Amino acid sequence: MNILETNRLILAEQTEDDAAFILELLNTPGWLKYIGDRGVKTIDDARKYIFNGAMKSYRQNGFGLYLTKLKDRNIPVGICGLIKRPGLEQVDIGFAFLPQYEGKGYGFESASAIMKHAREVLGLTVIVAITTKDNTSSIKLLEKIGFSFKEMVTLPGDNEELMLFESCH
Repeated sequence: MNILETNRLILAEQTEDDAAFILELLNTPGWLKYIGDRGVKTIDDARKYIFNGAMKSYRQNGFGLYLTKLKDRNIPVGICGLIKRPGLEQVDIGFAFLPQYEGKGYGFESASAIMKHAREVLGLTVIVAITTKDNTSSIKLLEKIGFSFKEMVTLPGDNEELMLFESCH
């Protein structure tokens, strides 16, 4: 189901049919370095990841990470959306794109649309984001869409300190 459209993109709910794309995305060097290995190594793993992640979030929270596709070619280039994550009081925004689609403005375009949707449709006033200290492209994108660094945090079950950004409107 399509959730949002921008000039160039469609953001739609992930389904198990997106498993091949998710398998590819979760095993890109950037995902593995900045987000971490989720143990998704087969199409079946990817289906389970979608079912227990995005699809569960849509049911429980009314939002999640959406498949981000090029409108003109209907091909997936990444994911962008909102997550209710254990260890964070507020909902956070997340995004990831295949390497060949980075640096083309798709992150800014999709994240801006998600922020507008979060405020106008979901009524969220405070949204946060987390990233590693060395993920400069994510930090720049967060700042470009109005986030400011707040503090360092460590999520439950993890030992890596992450930068927590916040956007209040």
